[in-house]
Amino acid sequence: MSTDLMPNRYRPGEADLPSRESELIARRDKVLGASYRLQYRRPVHFVRGEGMWLYDPDGRAYLDFYNNVPCLGHCHPEVNAAMAEQAGRISANTRYLEPKLVDYAERLVGTFPNELDRVVFTCTGSESNDLALRIARCTSGNEGVIVSTYAYHGTSAATAAVSPNLGHAVKLSPLVRMVSLPGPAGIPEAQAAEFFETQIRSAMMDLSRRGIGVAALLIDSIFSSDGVWLDPPGFIASGVAAVQEAGGLVIADEVQPGFGRTGTHMWGFERHGIVPDLVTLGKPMGNGFPIGAVVGRRAWMDQFGATARYSNTFAGNTVGIATANAVLTILQRDQIPQKALATSRRLRAGLEKLATQRHEIRAIRNAGLFFGVDIGAEGTPAPGRRAMALDLVNAMRDDGLLISTTGANEDTLKVRPPLVCEAEHVDLFLTAMERALINIAR
Repeated sequence: MSTDLMPNRYRPGEADLPSRESELIARRDKVLGASYRLQYRRPVHFVRGEGMWLYDPDGRAYLDFYNNVPCLGHCHPEVNAAMAEQAGRISANTRYLEPKLVDYAERLVGTFPNELDRVVFTCTGSESNDLALRIARCTSGNEGVIVSTYAYHGTSAATAAVSPNLGHAVKLSPLVRMVSLPGPAGIPEAQAAEFFETQIRSAMMDLSRRGIGVAALLIDSIFSSDGVWLDPPGFIASGVAAVQEAGGLVIADEVQPGFGRTGTHMWGFERHGIVPDLVTLGKPMGNGFPIGAVVGRRAWMDQFGATARYSNTFAGNTVGIATANAVLTILQRDQIPQKALATSRRLRAGLEKLATQRHEIRAIRNAGLFFGVDIGAEGTPAPGRRAMALDLVNAMRDDGLLISTTGANEDTLKVRPPLVCEAEHVDLFLTAMERALINIAR
């Protein structure tokens, strides 16, 4: 596992920068907290975005194959218009009657299985996961939480404590147990479900023996921070059932796989044929406007609401609701997930063809428009694979194309363009990746 909190980042002195950028970095360093990081060895400086593209101060265009937040592309005019129109009317909170809030809540809940029929709004994915953990602990009467080995679920105190991806300096809660995934462990797909269930049952047994009990299994169904280990579909189902049978709640973190990202389903958990107890939403929900939610079963929502209090000044504000409503409208009206699925097939085919020509591509995994591409030939030591992946990402950045890395060793390319990605963008990406692979091999 890489010990660098953000391997793909700027380090002073590693790159010669124009005075405009170096002076801005110096000003940042004098006023911003040290926890901030700039991505890429040569930081990018953008002044505007449009669709799949971001533009620097000189007008140079960069193709964005990294950001899942603007799921409909940067600065979508219809989304922006809805945001501006509501901001020109009123920005109020959920303590006042507002029909648009109810309208959107009904529409959103309508995209979920019937069992999930209640929603509470938040501002971010971190807040969503924080609230979901509160609900799970309140209703189960237990405290233990099970997560995957390199999971990331947020930045609040509670969610950081269940996010092993944040590094050794961020201490995990003693109430947390981590489970390995079958893919990274080298388990054959036919044995993946049994392996995962065994891990879950072992974690629950340990929590029970220590008097903690299992409150929740918290999972990102695309396991993005673990390296996009998402197959075979359904391998998590028996483990999920074991947690629910034991009285724990299953929380599906849909900040990465949700809102049609997988192409085949609106929500990532559906790909595995499960119905969780709570679902957490964030990033793409507002196409860049900060809004999130927890969708769940009525019984758990009622029990929590009767015994605990949740009040959030900005969650569910009218501007955010109008923005999120526009996003959902466009996703459904324009059949964005279905189009994204077709685009993902073109990207997959292109990557597979490239892999036959370039030994640096070790494996390709995807669900819809979320790809994990392992870099480094079999037998290459982990540091060498990581270095090659980072060199590739930065070569592509210099060529005007944005991606990043993920996984325990940071040797997996994280490729997740906005869902409005089209064939022409895929072809530009594949050409840039081939060019970068050739360059780093020299």
